[in-house]
This record gives sequence, structure tokens and C-alpha cells, in this order.
Amino acid sequence: MLDDFFIQISTEPDSLSFAQTIAVIDQHYDFTPVAFQNGELQNQAGENTGSCKILAFAQLHQLSEAQTLQLFGEYYRQVMDTPSGTDHQNIRNFQRSGWDGVKFNAAALHLKNN
Repeated sequence: MLDDFFIQISTEPDSLSFAQTIAVIDQHYDFTPVAFQNGELQNQAGENTGSCKILAFAQLHQLSEAQTLQLFGEYYRQVMDTPSGTDHQNIRNFQRSGWDGVKFNAAALHLKNN
């Protein structure tokens, strides 16, 4: 399933949904809430866990910034539709600062022993 997901990221990125991305991550990884920095935004452990999971997953798999943004699914598309909006701050900060702005205090994801 993970291989199919990576194919979808490459061939049909606009078909991704936030829920689908989180389901794939939850199926393959154990998650530990950790604090993380995303550009100017400091997220405490347990805060914005969806963004934490997606950024940690994308970092582990060395996805590009464009691929990472697509993992947010409909939330990323909402941000693209409202460039001057103030919602979805983790997406907006990642758009501005990219991987250079992302720092985790500890590992958030650990591969499950399936």
C-alpha cells in the first residue's frame, strides 16, 4: 500500500486527501507527539498532530516540498485558493520556509513491526 501511495503522489497528487495521508501514516507508523518548528510557527507536543505526522513522514521519505504540500490534500488546495488567508498556518509556513524551516525536537514516527 505504501508503494501505491508513493505512485499516487507522483502521478495523481491532486487526488490525495488529508484523511488518506493520515490513514497511510497511521497504518505504517507509530506516532509520538513531539514539539516542532515550522518556519515562524512553534508547535507544542500534541498540537497540530496532523501536520506533525505529515511533515515527519515526508522528511523520512525525503519528499520534495511540492510533494509534501500535496500530502495535506484538500487543506493545501484551500490554501492555494486563498493565498492571503490566515488559516492552515502550518501549510502556509511550510510554503514560505520549506524544509529549511522544519525542525523536530525528537522523532515523531517509528515504523511499526508488522
